[in-house]
Amino acid sequence: MKTIHLALFGPGKVGSKLLEQLAKSEEHLKKSSGIIVKVILVADSSHAFLNPNGIKSGWNNGFKTNSQRYSFEDIQEYFRRNDFENLVSIDTTASDEFPENYISLINSGSHIIAANKVANTLSTEFYRKLREELKKNNKKFIYETNVGAGLPIVETLRILHLSGEKVTRIRGVFSGSLSYIFNTYSEEEKEFSEVLKEAGVLGYTEPDARVDLSGKDVGRKLLILARELELQKEFEEVKIQSLIPKQLNGNTTLDEFNKRTGELDVHFRNFKTKKLTNDVLRYIGELNAETGELEAKLINEPKSSVLGQIEGADNVFEIYTESYKDQPLVIRGAGAGAEVTARGVFGDILKISERLN
Repeated sequence: MKTIHLALFGPGKVGSKLLEQLAKSEEHLKKSSGIIVKVILVADSSHAFLNPNGIKSGWNNGFKTNSQRYSFEDIQEYFRRNDFENLVSIDTTASDEFPENYISLINSGSHIIAANKVANTLSTEFYRKLREELKKNNKKFIYETNVGAGLPIVETLRILHLSGEKVTRIRGVFSGSLSYIFNTYSEEEKEFSEVLKEAGVLGYTEPDARVDLSGKDVGRKLLILARELELQKEFEEVKIQSLIPKQLNGNTTLDEFNKRTGELDVHFRNFKTKKLTNDVLRYIGELNAETGELEAKLINEPKSSVLGQIEGADNVFEIYTESYKDQPLVIRGAGAGAEVTARGVFGDILKISERLN
């Protein structure tokens, strides 16, 4: 039996789903893989629930009654004091600041799994430093869910690149939320604000939908893939088309934006009337590895194409290489939702466990 000790940071939608999936799979993992998973920490931005013997299902009750305020130094001391074997820290936060702790976690003896994209989109200097510390400490950093939720995009691209296959271009629908929005809006006689609201109710968009409509999430994913191909790029170099009209993108609060989403209807009606009869609207990411150009934009796409045929909140990626020149490698599947992303993080836990002695 191999014991994996998990420290979960961010028990929100994805984190809580992951804990639920782990609890359900406890016996199956023991029997099929000889793995015992112990969750020894659950922490949000202010409180942490610690139990070196393992936090069982029903963690949220324990969190409410036994969690305490903490500093990051408290977490480091907890790890040092218990000297956990096969320690893995999981970042399912949406925090811009938390990834700055990764190097400290690595130096405290932890591997890292991240659904959070921020660490891989900070400066090239931080990107390199993080990987130097991982190598020095012999630790793993797995982030498959950074692009495509549960789809095997990052790993596939890495293997192609490491094997010497020259990737020339990547094109696709990278955002599950924008996929749902434009799949629905292109085909149904609904106002844009109505479709946007539906996407929020289904849990596809962020609580602040401007995060999705800004296109920055797609831009981050493009940068992550570019860096997997060893392109020296910074986030500022990604060309991103924001879908938010100027009057809603300034100093409006979230509450004001939500009250004024009707103003989006005229804005997007213009896009819809411009599309041809056999086209649909798609917000895509495009990476040209030969020129180094990265772009996120709204386009008209033929209904008959690979990108035009997707449904629901699907993601789709076309990967063009020297071998897949005329007929790209296509990866398609569900690209949004806490359940799917949590399942992808679960897969990353299994990857790490297989690589540990």
